[in-house]
Amino acid sequence: MTIGRDLLTKAETVTVVAIEAGVPTLVEAREIIAEFHLMIRRKTETGLTPWIERARASLVASFASGVVRDEAAVRAAITSPWSNGQTEGQITRLKLVRRQMYGRGKIDLLQARLIGAE
Repeated sequence: MTIGRDLLTKAETVTVVAIEAGVPTLVEAREIIAEFHLMIRRKTETGLTPWIERARASLVASFASGVVRDEAAVRAAITSPWSNGQTEGQITRLKLVRRQMYGRGKIDLLQARLIGAE
């Protein structure tokens, strides 16, 4: 549902068309998801309220409910130039190293492992 149509193989395209012919609500859900992605990429929150109303009446209603519960945060995420992606990536890397060491990694071993990896 989120992969661009131009990236699908011919067989995948035929499969998608067959599914969409049988399940029209799935087509609407894909369009709603695409609209949300477009709002994020363009950093425009002006269409968020109509999007929520449309999404509430579709297959992605539970996602729309989550957006409504924290609408202020969603609006800030769409319009803010800041991202915590770099921070989250570093945290994920640290957790991976910690899990690889099976809990044996005290701070000195963790430091040695991370410094040696760079």
